[in-house]
Amino acid sequence: MYDLTGFQRDLLYVIAGLDDPHGLAIKDELEDYYEKEIHHGRLYPNLDTLVEKGLVEKGELDRRTNYYTLTRRGQREIEARDEWQAQYVDVATE
Repeated sequence: MYDLTGFQRDLLYVIAGLDDPHGLAIKDELEDYYEKEIHHGRLYPNLDTLVEKGLVEKGELDRRTNYYTLTRRGQREIEARDEWQAQYVDVATE
């Protein structure tokens, strides 16, 4: 996960946390978090990068709507990131 941008990491976490992770639902979650509009030209190329890296799987709900789910590798990357981060957060809060 070290080679991902912060935005791409946020995409992974949002996809992992949504029950129905389609493009617009992901976009809405990120807009709430960032408190600004996320343009399609930023969202979809980054989702495609995650697919290319094997972290996310992309499927088709219908002709206009794609869904995104974490692959097992994507899930392992999140778990590894959480463990790595926890060692620093835990120390900082002691």
